[in-house]
Amino acid sequence: MFNNSILNIKKRPYAFAKIKGSNEYPHIKGIAYFYKVKAGVLGSLQLEGLPLSNDICQKPIFAVHIHSGGSCTGNRIDPFADAMTHYNPNNCNHPYHAGDLPPIFGANGLGFSAFLTNRFTAGEIVGKTLIIHSTYDDFTTQPSGNSGVKIACGEISS
Repeated sequence: MFNNSILNIKKRPYAFAKIKGSNEYPHIKGIAYFYKVKAGVLGSLQLEGLPLSNDICQKPIFAVHIHSGGSCTGNRIDPFADAMTHYNPNNCNHPYHAGDLPPIFGANGLGFSAFLTNRFTAGEIVGKTLIIHSTYDDFTTQPSGNSGVKIACGEISS
């Protein structure tokens, strides 16, 4: 059980990212917050406009990763190519990259996630990007978990 001293959340997040969908997914928008806490970083992610599925057994699950690039720009083939690859300062195998985060489950186009991690500090990710992928992360396939195309991106600022 957590006691209040472990999380010790400050009023304001240390860093945040405003998330926007690619041209193919223009309805996606959201916000991510990163708080410095005693145990590491507490993150929260809120999204709307996520793709829907009518198949009850295929409800959408989206991979979430911090990428090493600092820009949500790209090209015709990859709209967020400049986000580069997963943030992985220790050169670990997937899913042990510092930037590998828990998936987000779509619920009628909405999504919410909160997580606690000590894989990075809040300061380390400022200037990086947060990417939402089109499918779930299988936590096995190298280098990125077979998580599909990048459908939304946010630049992490302080």
